[in-house]
Amino acid sequence: MNSEELEIKLYVRDLARVEQSLRDLGALLIEPRAHEMNLRFDLPDGSLRAGQRVLRLRQSGDARLTYKGPEQDRDGMKARAEIEFTVGDFEAARKFLAALGYVEAAVYEKFRATYELGAARVMLDELPYGDFVEIEGTDASSIRALAARLKLNAEAAIPAGYLALFERLCAEQMLVPARLTFESLRRLRVTPEMLHVRPAEA
Repeated sequence: MNSEELEIKLYVRDLARVEQSLRDLGALLIEPRAHEMNLRFDLPDGSLRAGQRVLRLRQSGDARLTYKGPEQDRDGMKARAEIEFTVGDFEAARKFLAALGYVEAAVYEKFRATYELGAARVMLDELPYGDFVEIEGTDASSIRALAARLKLNAEAAIPAGYLALFERLCAEQMLVPARLTFESLRRLRVTPEMLHVRPAEA
């Protein structure tokens, strides 16, 4: 799949309420809640990250390899080119990337359910440090309108990615930033203040 991704990411306190709102609006569940394991790859010199590029291998119901280009601001939202496709064997893809000289820069996991409503997709994400809603669409105005229908404040959108949020937390809590897992955070109760975000519930 080749596309340009336009999205906002919102921190929420009540993910179940958002999911019920999606159902009430007639949204279609296209990917039921599932566990994801993500591996972020980079070159040894870190040049992919330095150039705001992402190379990710994800294991969920299937295995997917994703490339994301540098972020651009479009009407106050994050836009970036994305290329994604399914690979038949997660471990073989992992070895393939290593053979090309890429190194595993980070590991992170989450649970995700994906809904579709019109031209938009809404991802309900459960991270080890909190719950988030991502809304992807074709234009900023429709994304903001859908957020409002879900009783979420689009102005609370978080520009940082999940790993960047984790790194903020690690800097303050002296954690290992390369492993964003439920096990690594099971003893820590994370608040939005610790992540420097605010809940999007209107």
